[in-house]
Amino acid sequence: MAYDPGSVREVRTLHVADGEDGVRLDRWFKRRWPHLNHIQIQKLVRSGQIRVDGARVKADSRLTAGAQVRVPPLPSAGAAEQGKATISPRDIAYAKSLVLYEDDEVLALNKPLGLAVQGGTKTTHHIDRLLSAWGEGLERPRLVHRLDRDTSGVLVLGKSAPAAARLAGAFARRRTAKTYWALVAGVPKPGEGVIDVPLAKQGFGDREMVAPAAAKDPLAEAAQTEFVTVSRAAPTAAWMALRPITGRTHQLRAHMLALGHPILGDPKYHTPASAELSGELKLQLHARRIVLPHPTGGDLVLEAPLSPELRAGFDRFGFEEYEAGDDPFGGRRR
Repeated sequence: MAYDPGSVREVRTLHVADGEDGVRLDRWFKRRWPHLNHIQIQKLVRSGQIRVDGARVKADSRLTAGAQVRVPPLPSAGAAEQGKATISPRDIAYAKSLVLYEDDEVLALNKPLGLAVQGGTKTTHHIDRLLSAWGEGLERPRLVHRLDRDTSGVLVLGKSAPAAARLAGAFARRRTAKTYWALVAGVPKPGEGVIDVPLAKQGFGDREMVAPAAAKDPLAEAAQTEFVTVSRAAPTAAWMALRPITGRTHQLRAHMLALGHPILGDPKYHTPASAELSGELKLQLHARRIVLPHPTGGDLVLEAPLSPELRAGFDRFGFEEYEAGDDPFGGRRR
């Protein structure tokens, strides 16, 4: 179904399609009305103008097929563009320099540390804004997952509404294999396994964190992370391959802290010992590789080179990329 960005002048009720099961509410809106920005959607959600099956929800709520979404009157694409700064040639060149892979359906970027995926009250420079380098409206790529501001590496986008829906569905149904590289304090024993520790959010905005919680805690969300030790600078530090089975906020960072081996350079999830060991290192967490179904068929393998920040960590502890082999997880795929 095609949607006219400027067509919603009155309250409407739309149904979530089968192929959209598991898609986040805010991304569901962005696919239909790409001109809406993150702040506009958040305001509509917080004020209760957007509802799902008659109930208030959060912007990051996951939709289920067949659910009814209340769509309030929305600003037209023209109105949304008024007063919006045109992306500069310099920003366009910068955005294009981040491209790892691009075809008619998929765009993959190498997101650097420190660049937010979406904007907020105090964030004006972010990936979502840079996507204007590919055009507006139906030409604008669509986000299908996220990375923390301080996590570098592969970020996947859909270049059409159908492609974005299929990609988002693959993430929601856990049909993707994501491999993160991280340098942590100490050496985990055993060297591989699964961390199964529920997490609960605390705080909000830039102060939002997650912490281990009892499974019966009403705020707790199930969270599992598979880990493998790639190499050791024993007993000081270890290079880990991490694979999130679930996709909770700050999951890998909180889980490694819970394991007793916090990720080096982490300003939020650390211990006094790991902070001292980190020194000047930035967050040593990198989305190295994603294997996922391509919207038109077959598997797509996307890989990001080492970030400058992780390279600094490798140099400090003497790690070499070849030590990871082709796949530290031995081809296992969830």
